[in-house]
Amino acid sequence: MRILIIDDDKELCQMMVEYLSAHAFSVDCTYDGASGLARAYERPYDIIILDVMLPRLDGFEALRAMRRRSDVPVILLTARAGESDRLQGFEAGADDYLPKPFAASELLARIRAVLRRAQGTRQPSADLRVGAIALNPANRRAWNGGTALDLTSMEFDILKLLMRAAGRTVSRDEMATSLHQREASPFERALDVHISHLRKKLAPDGDHVLRTIRGVGYQLTAQE
Repeated sequence: MRILIIDDDKELCQMMVEYLSAHAFSVDCTYDGASGLARAYERPYDIIILDVMLPRLDGFEALRAMRRRSDVPVILLTARAGESDRLQGFEAGADDYLPKPFAASELLARIRAVLRRAQGTRQPSADLRVGAIALNPANRRAWNGGTALDLTSMEFDILKLLMRAAGRTVSRDEMATSLHQREASPFERALDVHISHLRKKLAPDGDHVLRTIRGVGYQLTAQE
């Protein structure tokens, strides 16, 4: 597995390289946003670790540029852990968000969790269908009425979870536990951002295929 780290803290980069290399990852580093973006374009990576506060091009802008060309999984790092920063990161297309300072073991756990979601390393299962929506978990592809859906890794996993529970309300805690291996925080709105994006992609005309059950969770309905 190849990892690209984009962070201007060279000492931290070296520590991450040593730690992740010891866990069988091949790690490259760049130290500013523009160079990191160029490297991400020219070489294939399995995951990118991206700092927010970077010289030349900040992490949010670099991530938005990446998302115009690639769905490579991205974990954002930042010393600013405010809710608005987290939301901005998820809006830009981040798969996960890790505030500094962090333990190397937690970063490794986050990397493995994101890769499991993105690479579909869990046991393949049969195609799922709910109304006009079809999903292939093994190939990580989804369609609505025969039209391919352009989903991020997180959006795909949310859709798969909701399709498997079609007609039943899935609580926020259940969803957070399944997707992030942790309970949902009452202040964490990242899930709402992903749901909002997914809802628009499933029903751009405004149909309520994906419903929010206020105070409980979310439900996918079978509408043709």
